[in-house]
Amino acid sequence: MSVAAAPAWLDEERLDESAPVVRVRQGLDATRQARPQPSAQLVDSFGRVHRDLRVSVTDRCPLRCAYCVPLDDPRPLPRRDLMTAGEIVKAVRVAVELGVTRVRLTGGEPLQRPDLPDIVAGIAALPSPPQIALTTCGIGLDRLARRLARAGLGRVNVSLDTVDRDRFKLITGRDRLADALAGIDAACAAGLRPVKLNAVLLPGGNEDDALSLVEFALARGCELRFIEYMPLGGRRPWRRDQLVTADAVLDRLRARYRLTPLPGRGHSPAARWLVDGGPGVVGVIAAVTHPFCGDCDRLRLTADGQLRSCLFGNVEHDLLGPLRRGADDAELADVLRGSVWAKPPGHGIDQPGFHPPSRPMSAIGG
Repeated sequence: MSVAAAPAWLDEERLDESAPVVRVRQGLDATRQARPQPSAQLVDSFGRVHRDLRVSVTDRCPLRCAYCVPLDDPRPLPRRDLMTAGEIVKAVRVAVELGVTRVRLTGGEPLQRPDLPDIVAGIAALPSPPQIALTTCGIGLDRLARRLARAGLGRVNVSLDTVDRDRFKLITGRDRLADALAGIDAACAAGLRPVKLNAVLLPGGNEDDALSLVEFALARGCELRFIEYMPLGGRRPWRRDQLVTADAVLDRLRARYRLTPLPGRGHSPAARWLVDGGPGVVGVIAAVTHPFCGDCDRLRLTADGQLRSCLFGNVEHDLLGPLRRGADDAELADVLRGSVWAKPPGHGIDQPGFHPPSRPMSAIGG
């Protein structure tokens, strides 16, 4: 169904209740104080072993999604402040030597980096290469999918919140649905499977698109995951009582499909269900209403080289500075360990003193 007018929330001002970023730049001394003894793995103070690294390669994106880009639409980082391809590969290599087995390249929109195939190839050429995945809006993927697959990319996640052209334009600020769909088809043709589709449902926006998105995904053999809207600096004020919850999404799906829960979630953020007995699968990521912080094994590296142990946190450990000072592997490993060791027990969204991160999602990486 097409939408003629924008919902009111797209015009609301976003309340600036975010806390300032605390950046740890003291290097070795600070991280050694935070971490009492060296470890061959990335372990936090609660015993969680981290094997998943999310690396943002740019904060630039051709879309302006309502849940990702704030109203003031900040200018992108100067290119000199971005990690180079060589710095990214070196950081990943050290992380892999500390036990990381999965690397996801994100943005912004990672396809905006002209050297993205070189980054993928560099990671794939490591002595013990990790699994390499990509999160993208799909725009430009039709031209790059096969090249990225040849470079060593294993699979992709594509953000797709609707298959209705008018709603897509409303949510993203751009009339690019056809380009996104072409990217999805190209990823499937290039063998980057399973292609996963990520959808965020917004009340008064696209919450009625749940069933049409499932139909689209099932027809193409893609796995659809619904992600609860999180307080990460989008254009609308975040309020929990206006959230399209995972349970509400599942209720909609059960009205049409038979859902069978799949066991063995492990460290995955998504709980998954077989649709009508399979092979189609749908997932939900309920970070707000059913948090999974106790199983989180993810560490994030922003495009400007800052380590974030929690998506919702405001503490960053500087890795770019040591990289550009010529730090050796042992020093870089200490910074990684210190960042992970300082990870909080949970995101604290339900706590009275919670403040959303001062960086928007577009500047953190997914």
